[in-house]
Parts: sequence; structure tokens; C-alpha cells
Amino acid sequence: MLRKTLKTLRKPLMAALLAGATALPANAETLADAMVAAYRHSALLEQNRAVLRAADEDAATAIAQLRPVVSWIASYSYNNIEGFDGYSTSIALQAQMTLYDWGRSAIAIDIAKESVLATRAALVGVEQDVLLGAVESYLNVRSATEQVDLQSNSVRVIGQEQQAATDRFEVGEITQTDVAQADAALAEARANLASAEGDLQIARENYRTATGKAPANLAPPPPTPKLPATLAAARDIGRSTHPLIQQAKREAAASELGVAAAAAERNPTLSGTASIANQRQKSESSLGFGASRINRDSATVGLELSQTIYSGGRLPSAHRKAMAQRDSARASLLNTSRQVDQAVGTAWAGIDVARAQIGAIDEQIAAAQQAYNGVREEATLGARTTLDVLDAEQSLLEARANKITAEANLQLAHYQLLSAMGLLTVENLKLGIPTYDPAAYYNAVQDAPFTSRQGESLDRVLRAIGKE
Repeated sequence: MLRKTLKTLRKPLMAALLAGATALPANAETLADAMVAAYRHSALLEQNRAVLRAADEDAATAIAQLRPVVSWIASYSYNNIEGFDGYSTSIALQAQMTLYDWGRSAIAIDIAKESVLATRAALVGVEQDVLLGAVESYLNVRSATEQVDLQSNSVRVIGQEQQAATDRFEVGEITQTDVAQADAALAEARANLASAEGDLQIARENYRTATGKAPANLAPPPPTPKLPATLAAARDIGRSTHPLIQQAKREAAASELGVAAAAAERNPTLSGTASIANQRQKSESSLGFGASRINRDSATVGLELSQTIYSGGRLPSAHRKAMAQRDSARASLLNTSRQVDQAVGTAWAGIDVARAQIGAIDEQIAAAQQAYNGVREEATLGARTTLDVLDAEQSLLEARANKITAEANLQLAHYQLLSAMGLLTVENLKLGIPTYDPAAYYNAVQDAPFTSRQGESLDRVLRAIGKE
């Protein structure tokens, strides 16, 4: 049932994003364009991709613990004893390998793999934050632009009222007080316009930070994405797909393995060594008694079995610490699940509130427009004062400004809900751009290749894809 709900939700997402791109000027930037730019521009994503690659290397390091370590050793020494000069040189090739450690290395590999999966989930969470930031900055620029247009129109209308008041004062129809009221209203409108223009500049800077470029001609937002039928269904999706929950699950699994790893530290270790060496010694007498030379080849193979009998309490303490970390991870998973439920519920309520506000504001605008028209007509007949006209105009302006804010909040709440459900990703939105493959680097290094050349080459390819 949950999979079916997810499929029905994913199809309208791209349709909603593309709907805003139809019948628009060629240079209009859509919401989808803003999200694509943010995905490609984000340094935060680059940072967390590097963190993931480091986690991939941790898995490779854990695998390498099961392999032999081969090293060479060269030495030279000189000594002088009672007139004899002695020289000694040696070179050896040595290999060491853990043959059996009763599961410690295998558990370490499993912990590293769980950490990789947790880091991948964290990367998806960062992606959601980046895309939601792009949506918010896009809507803020749109809203701030509309507010500037609204305030500009208010300055124009109140300017006309102020000029009309001045003309009526000159013919003796009204007093100087009426003119002063109109002057004050015009000054207030200009101040509000300056404030709105400042908010627009701030919104533009935020957009530049989020997307890497200044906003140009932003298209109207697309239709809002389709939602699940009920809040309960939305919460089920969130619990199933949200990256923070997936991350917490992996961390809880790693902590469970950590307890087993701490217990396994008490087990013995069987290791093997093998070496071949060549040693040369030479001694000479400073009195001319002759010299001696020794050239010796040797080969050694050995086994070693060891186990800690007493650690001063270190191993039991590490075991207790691992159990405490396991309990912490379990509680974190529960807390994360509750936070996701809360985020879904908050976004769902935000949608309901914004819809109700828009409906009420539409009624308010209609009534305020009718009142403004009536007051203005009555003012021309002398039945209303200039202040009455200005008050009516201000009420209409506030209602229109509130609608701009409510419409932006409705759009944002929809994308906040997608984020809370774990669906605000490039893949789910089908934005049609190459995405970073979190498994590609892991696949290249999972066998712990002895050279990093392959990893460096892959890293360049992945970076190119991420910035393509």
C-alpha cells in the first residue's frame, strides 16, 4: 500500500514542476531551474560527498586488516672493539598476517559498511536541505518582488490622493489637516516601499547564495505537488523513506555491532609471520691481523597465539561503553522518528492554515475593495474625509500583502511536507540532471586496491558529473 502511494505521488511531482514552465518566456527561470542550480552549486553537498568517500575508505581499511602486511627492513651498523673494526649490513623482507581473530575483523568490516550506509543517508538529508533552501529562496524573491510592486502601486495611488487633497484645499473644500494627513500617508507608503525594496535585495542575495547566481526573470511557481490522502499516510511515508530515519537505523545497527566488537576484543589472536633476510658482517684489525667476513641467508616462518588475560579494566569498560552507545543510538532512532512525525504534521497543518488564510483573505480583499470604492465615492461628495479614504486604501493594501505572504507560505508548506516525507530529492522530483552516485566510489575501493590511482581517477569523474 505504501509503495503504491509513493508511485502515485511521484508522477505528479515532475508534472507540477514542468507546468510552471509552459507558456513562459524563454529566459524565465522556473522553480525546477532554481533547484537544479542549487544542486550543482552547493558546496555543502560537495563537503558531504567527500565525507562519504572518507567513510568508503574506512570500509576499505577494515577489509585490509584481513590481508598480510609486507615490509622491507635494511640496517647498517659499525663498532670498534679492542682494535677491531666491525661492519654489519642486513636486508630483510617480512610479511605479517592475522590468521584468525575469532570474528573481530569481520565485525569491524560490518561496522564500517553500516557507517557507509548511514553516511549515504545523511547525504540524502543534505540534498533535501539544499533543495528546500532553493525553494524557499525562490519563493521569497517572488514574494518580495510582488510586495515591491504592491507598495509601488500604493505610493502611486496615495500620491494621487495627496494631489487631489492639495487641489481641494486650494479651492477651500478641505482643511490643511486633511492635506497633512495625506502627506503623512504618502511618506509612510514611501517608507514601506523602501522597506520592501530592502527585503527584495536580501531575498536576491539569499537566492544567489543558494543557487550560485542572481535571480533574473522568475516564473510563477508551478501548481503545488499532489499530497497523500491523509496525514497518517504522509507519516507512514516519512517513517519509511526519510533519510534521517534511515541514517539513525544504520547507526543503531552499527552500535549493536559495536557491542559485539567490544566483547570480541577479549578473544585470542592467531597471527603468522614469514621473512627472508641476508646479513653480511666484516671485521678488520687495525694492527693488520687480517679480516673476517660472514655472509648469511636466513628464512623464518612463525605462528603466534596471544590473548589478553588482564587489561586493568580497560576491556570491560570498553564493553560497557559500547552498550551505552547502543542504548543512545536506539533512543536517537526513536527520537528521530518522532521528529519526522512532528515535521510531517507541522507541514500538513501549515498547508491547511495557508489554504484557510487564502480563502479568508480573498473575502477580505473583496470586501475591502468594495469599501474603498464606496468611501472614495462618498469622499467626492463630501460625506467622507481624506483620512477615511486613506484608511480604506490601507486596509485593502494590507489584505493584498497578506495574500502574497499566504500564497508563498502555501507553496513552501507543500515542499516542506515533501522534505518531511523524504521525497524532496533530485531523483524523486525527476529534474533530469546527472546525479552523484554514492555507490560508485565505494565499488571502486571496496576491495582495498593497493594504489590510490584508481580512486583519484574516479574522484575526478564524479566531481565532473556533480558539476556538469
